[in-house]
Amino acid sequence: MKKYNFSIRGTNYTAEIQKAEGNIIEIEVNGTIYKVELEKTVKTNKTPKLMRSAVPPPQTREKKINKSLSSKITIKSPLPGIITKILVREGDVVKEGDTLLLMEAMKMENKIETEKAGIVKLIKVKEGDNVLQDDILVELS
Repeated sequence: MKKYNFSIRGTNYTAEIQKAEGNIIEIEVNGTIYKVELEKTVKTNKTPKLMRSAVPPPQTREKKINKSLSSKITIKSPLPGIITKILVREGDVVKEGDTLLLMEAMKMENKIETEKAGIVKLIKVKEGDNVLQDDILVELS
């Protein structure tokens, strides 16, 4: 099978593996055949393990400050489509879950609803407009 040449204390040896079954190996060293049992060795993985440091949780205090500074709520388009009908006007009071407008996307009519209550401050689209994903449709205050 495989031949190995090695030297021990100045004496040269030629070893050839004859047969291997499990952990028993038949090996010929300088013409003499030996049956040897291999020790179980733990194989180490050559691929290093990547260890990521823990991500610290966001500080709630910063969130509260940012929310209080920004009283404007923007309603964005969830996907590209065409505005088919606007159901509110500027100055209208809306509550959470109210439908603001209808839009056609992928041959389906989608309701665009508000997630928070507020007053319609600005409508940035009109019926028939094509919009892209994340375009601002309506601003609430």
